[in-house]
Amino acid sequence: MGRVAVTWKKSSIGSPQDQRRTLESLGLRRLHQTVQHDDSPSIMGMLHKVRHLVEVVDLTGPESDRR
Repeated sequence: MGRVAVTWKKSSIGSPQDQRRTLESLGLRRLHQTVQHDDSPSIMGMLHKVRHLVEVVDLTGPESDRR
């Protein structure tokens, strides 16, 4: 299972309440804060909902394939 880094980039002022709650449930408390999550279907669904407010970076790279 991979990991993703999520950074809150755009203010949620004027966004619907459910999108604000999604940011909160992702663990984001303030702008430019970055959190890491496992790449699961539920997390990816939350990220899809607020994709216009956050930046997502895949932390799974070529070095993670080494054994």
